[in-house]
Amino acid sequence: MKKLILLLTIQLLAHGILAQETLVFEAGKEGHAIYRIPAIISLPNGELLAFAEGRVNGSDDFGDVNLVMKRSLDGGFTWSPLQTLVDYDSLQAGNPAPVVDRLDPNYPEGVIFLFYNTGNNHEYDIRMNKGVREVWMIKSFDLGRNWTEPENITLQVHKPNNPDFNPKYKNPDDWRHYANTPGHAFQFQQGPHKGRIYVAANHSSGGPKEDWSDYQAHGFFTDDKGKSFEISESVQIPGSNESIAAELSNGRMIMSSRYQKGTVRQRILAFSSDGGETWDEAYFEEELPDPVCQASILDIGELNGKAIIAHSNAADEKERNYLTIKISYDEGKTWDHIIPVDFTGESEKLPWTAYSDLVKLDEQTLGILYERDNYHQIVFKIISWR
Repeated sequence: MKKLILLLTIQLLAHGILAQETLVFEAGKEGHAIYRIPAIISLPNGELLAFAEGRVNGSDDFGDVNLVMKRSLDGGFTWSPLQTLVDYDSLQAGNPAPVVDRLDPNYPEGVIFLFYNTGNNHEYDIRMNKGVREVWMIKSFDLGRNWTEPENITLQVHKPNNPDFNPKYKNPDDWRHYANTPGHAFQFQQGPHKGRIYVAANHSSGGPKEDWSDYQAHGFFTDDKGKSFEISESVQIPGSNESIAAELSNGRMIMSSRYQKGTVRQRILAFSSDGGETWDEAYFEEELPDPVCQASILDIGELNGKAIIAHSNAADEKERNYLTIKISYDEGKTWDHIIPVDFTGESEKLPWTAYSDLVKLDEQTLGILYERDNYHQIVFKIISWR
């Protein structure tokens, strides 16, 4: 283990990563006890927007949780004071999933979509059909300085069969818990689905099972700039959970999912050839070990007509540790370009790195926004991957 830590340290220094970090959200500061669930996007003007859950009272997923944002004008070296976007008093607003529509001719500077979830009970209780998780959307037409009123899109992207939410809605599939992606959504930039906005998601179906097999990953999407939405088919691996997706070539896409059952400590990769409506295949990827945690995936370039894909996650199979970026030059079939980002020392007992989100800064550089120090920090690092 000591040799591995030394090797990772040398590699981090060689990449110039250790010195290139900025603290963005810090526990106990700016009105919140804990910040979690980072998401980040770049804007057409080069600015960066970082989103997170601001948990007022502590680390609990449920309770007084606000949706917060910061802005960087200088590529991530400095960040604005915190701005609260959504505050439902003592209830939660979380899982920020931002994306920029760069293809609307009426708004050449881009339109930001921000999807998020609310809930009125704890996760297990909602799996017991005692409560509901809703899906909301807000937009910004001025690069995130002002936002529209929240729009509830739950019945378009979810299949709730909860009598407290809608007594007249009868759904034979009986979806219960629900979450859109933790991390960014994406927009198809080319091919037959150009302009489509796609949001990875997951749901539980029926009563809770001890092995978490009531969960399955899916996605939802819009082809008309948020006027209406459709739901994809579910990934046919029970226990597939938190997911995030990216565009491949020729209308194809890839989705990376957490395996909640934990009996296989690897990411699930699912591939679609119809813009994320159905899945051609889904399997465990042994080159992407995972401790049952979230991950990020991003289209960062092109080589010989194929998308170059970056994937980040805590790459330790036992604990949330060893945050790593891996690059695929063959659209997710192999992941042999490895970039270590952060890790805990052998003497540390608490998990060091957990959730992360990737953003493209330029043709050679990535940014990564991630949780560190037992969820007491969300930091931003600049990574040279070429």
